[in-house]
Amino acid sequence: MAATRVLTAAAATTQPTSCFLSKRAFLLPAKTSCLSFNRRALVLKSKQPFSCSAIYNPQTKVQEEGQSETLDYRVFFLDGSSGKKVSPWHDIPLTLGDGVFNFIVEIPKESKAKMEVATDEDYTPIKQDTKKGKLRYYPYNINWNYGLLPQTWEDPSQANPEVEGAFGDNDPVDVVEIGEAQRKIGEVLKIKPLAALAMIDEGELDWKIVAISLDDPKAHLVNDVDDVEKHFPGTLTAIRDWFRDYKIPDGKPANRFGLGDKPANKDYALKIIHETNESWAKLVKRSVDAGDLSLF
Repeated sequence: MAATRVLTAAAATTQPTSCFLSKRAFLLPAKTSCLSFNRRALVLKSKQPFSCSAIYNPQTKVQEEGQSETLDYRVFFLDGSSGKKVSPWHDIPLTLGDGVFNFIVEIPKESKAKMEVATDEDYTPIKQDTKKGKLRYYPYNINWNYGLLPQTWEDPSQANPEVEGAFGDNDPVDVVEIGEAQRKIGEVLKIKPLAALAMIDEGELDWKIVAISLDDPKAHLVNDVDDVEKHFPGTLTAIRDWFRDYKIPDGKPANRFGLGDKPANKDYALKIIHETNESWAKLVKRSVDAGDLSLF
């Protein structure tokens, strides 16, 4: 019988939050309104105008359905007040203001089950990726907490002239969180971006934002890419090499990296977050074709 467990996820904040829906500077005031709207109306092609009518409270609970490491396993997110299912990709706000962002853990550090948000399923739960009907695992443990930035999207119809003209991979932006603690699947952390790696996977651009959780003991020491090298020596190279090589044991070629094979600084990472948030906003407003992606 499928197991169902409900766990309390890490709380974010109850203050008004913001989205990158304007052309203004990356760090928007904390009291501007976030992108919160009736996405079901959009899915049903409602004639109502797109608007920010409410602020979503990112207090969430995590509900596990099915047994882990099976095809049926799902991790759903529930609104902390109503208990209704919400989407970790669409409903949890991206930014908390003052350079702080929400990060959703898909894969805990020192594990190898390839977990990911199911972007084509209702409420976009976290599940284990599959290939030819079989569960996917990395060939070795990932050494950092790994997951996504909500309310971001790498548009597969847009070529990036700064990264070999590569097109987006049709997923939310990935985050590699370098803190010391092993986190849990579905945990929501407050992070600050530090750097960005432009991975090119089979011709698709797959950004890796390097970040640290604000509750990590070293968080106050690192604010940009140079700080990572100073206080986490070798980590950026290790991240690049891990993602470059992890497909080789399966007989696939190594991934490549743009931007001179080097990590970009914090400002560039914020630029990527800004651009991919704008792409997500166009997606949920149906300004671009959603294809098989779920918008609720």
